[in-house]
Amino acid sequence: MSTMTRLAKVLRRTTLQAVPTVIGIVILNFLLLQLAPGDAADVLAGESGSATMETVAALRARFGLDQPVLVQLIAYLDNLAHFSLGFSPRYNLPVSDIIAQRLPGTVILMLTALALALALGIALGTVMATYAGRWPDRLISVGITLFYSIPGFWIGLMLILLFSVKLGWLPSGGSGTIGTTVSGFALVIDRARYMVLPALSLALFYIAIYSRLTRAAMLDAQTQDYVRTAAAKGLSPFAITFSHVLRNALLPVTTVAGMHLGGLLGGAVVVETVYSWPGLGRLAFEAVMSRDFSVLLGILLLSSLLVIIANVTVDLVQAWLDPRIETR
Repeated sequence: MSTMTRLAKVLRRTTLQAVPTVIGIVILNFLLLQLAPGDAADVLAGESGSATMETVAALRARFGLDQPVLVQLIAYLDNLAHFSLGFSPRYNLPVSDIIAQRLPGTVILMLTALALALALGIALGTVMATYAGRWPDRLISVGITLFYSIPGFWIGLMLILLFSVKLGWLPSGGSGTIGTTVSGFALVIDRARYMVLPALSLALFYIAIYSRLTRAAMLDAQTQDYVRTAAAKGLSPFAITFSHVLRNALLPVTTVAGMHLGGLLGGAVVVETVYSWPGLGRLAFEAVMSRDFSVLLGILLLSSLLVIIANVTVDLVQAWLDPRIETR
């Protein structure tokens, strides 16, 4: 069976599995948010200074919040069937427009953090496996244990204190220099300077996980028969490590990386708040505080779709890495 045929089978199977998953997630998210106390009408009435029973009732009727839960759920599903995420009482805008404004910032931050975590995690794990039991392995193990143990918000604050306050090398927040008129490569450099600290803060926890996982997977792969066969054929240790051991060790790493995409979005809530980064994480925090469940449902749906897409991608990558993976 050709590689393209196997990949097509994997894509078809995972897509069929994703459809009922998305429907279940949509309904579950909606019902869980209905259990939360308060709604957008309470917040808006309180902010306007006229939180009377009549005002709250009028706002609930205006936004359809006075309808039974089943009626609201049907209306929400009908909106989704027409490719609409609803309307935000808080921002007085369609939810899709609000998310579209914040989505690029979060996607760039998550992809940068994930790429950084995979690159550094795999590199550190390879070094640890190569020098297992010796001082490089022990030294790196101490460092990644610190990354794993320290909370993300504390890491973010310490990075700001070191690189922004003490050294003055990097900005402490935002996504770009306000009022800048630069373009081209200079604009890319300006945006990258604001990206470094948030991406690093978000990636450090996952660097620790991927490095330990890579180390364990490589040590296990080194005991397999195909590695001894490659050594008997006279291949160099470098070729054996990167062509045989590391390639097979990447299977569990890519699996876990796909599962962590949702965790990255959850971590982005903290990181984007600490660094004032304009993204979905900060928008989700604002939506929770303002009880804007329409926006929050849109973010939850989008995050679910991102995780499903990531899992499909991981299945395709694994099928490419290992032809033995079942494709039925």
